Amino acid sequence: MTQIETTQTTAPAPTHMRAPVPVQSRAERFTSTEVSDFPAVTGREPMWKYTPVARIQELTSGDLDGSPYPYSLTNAGDATAAPGVTTAWIPRDDARVGAAGTPEDRASANAWTAFDQALLVSIGADLSGDRREVTIARTALGGAPRAAHTVVEVAPGAVATLILQNTGSAHLTENVEFLLGKDADLTVVSLQEWDDDALHVAAHFAELGEGARIKHVAITLGGGVVRLNPSAHLAGARADAELLGAYFADATQHLEQQVYVYHDGPETRSRVTYKGALQGQGARTVWIGDVLIGPKAVGTDTYEQNRNLVLTDGARADSVPNLEIETGDIVGAGHASATGRFDDEQLFYLQSRGIPEEEARRLVVRGFLAEIVQQIGSPALQERLQAKIEDELESSTVTASAPSDPTAGAEN
Repeated sequence: MTQIETTQTTAPAPTHMRAPVPVQSRAERFTSTEVSDFPAVTGREPMWKYTPVARIQELTSGDLDGSPYPYSLTNAGDATAAPGVTTAWIPRDDARVGAAGTPEDRASANAWTAFDQALLVSIGADLSGDRREVTIARTALGGAPRAAHTVVEVAPGAVATLILQNTGSAHLTENVEFLLGKDADLTVVSLQEWDDDALHVAAHFAELGEGARIKHVAITLGGGVVRLNPSAHLAGARADAELLGAYFADATQHLEQQVYVYHDGPETRSRVTYKGALQGQGARTVWIGDVLIGPKAVGTDTYEQNRNLVLTDGARADSVPNLEIETGDIVGAGHASATGRFDDEQLFYLQSRGIPEEEARRLVVRGFLAEIVQQIGSPALQERLQAKIEDELESSTVTASAPSDPTAGAEN
């Protein structure tokens, strides 16, 4: 009698059914472009534990409209396009889609799965060497859940400022990619001036070639829930990334930023500075900063910081800086975080010069946020944003009752 041996095989369990494995390094975080590869968001996950997930559930698990949307392209305030700057809708299978990054969370993957075409912004080289300034404005996205994808391609040696202006109503989850060629220099300003009921979840991915430089500025002054997560991969030698942010949260607003800088190439540099003000019952801000210095990133120079100014009772700011170093040959690395109320010495100085207390407090807030706005490099835009901040201050109740955070102010 012949004995037949049989082998039973079992298919691997789907990703969302496998036992969770602790992430030992920021580089090990799971990524996928398929929303089905991510489990449902509960709010207990490390990347979602600060977010009001119930308010954005339609963006993390619902059906999304991924069709092309209306937008306008202007050159430094007029209706003409800047020389060498073009836009076009490109298919999902274009080689540039996905070249800068891959979703790390379900909202980003949901947008990636749903979009029909990506908006390509091409910035060609300009022999004059002058900085061009262009604005892409979105004002009519509507209140239905929507997905979007944008690819910004910057040619080697190109120098430009790109303003992404968001206003009106929106329920939007999106991915934005920045591809910088050798020695390219891009300043991108992402303006979130949404209506009070807007929901906006965005992931920004930047891929920097040799000698490339990006200044990414996120200004958030509107929206019900805004979660903007910028990341920069400094792949080429001597790449440079400066990530700046300013935000002003009113009552019931949730403004969140999760920043990631990956130093991969040698002699790279990064600076991360985010500053925010909060006022009103239920105002909430979240900032998480991750910096990873890889084993090949010798000669890295990096520093990240977050500062929050709490103006009234009932507001809360969470600030979590993280630094991971995988090589011993660096120029410098550090981080800082502080959350508190007004500086009593500053107020005393201003009041001793005859400035009323209420006006003195507004001057302190104005100067606090102006440090970020003044680094944009566009005088007209800076003036407009300063006026917007003035409007926020005029409508706020800047009192002396906000307590300082006894755990704030740690630096390394």
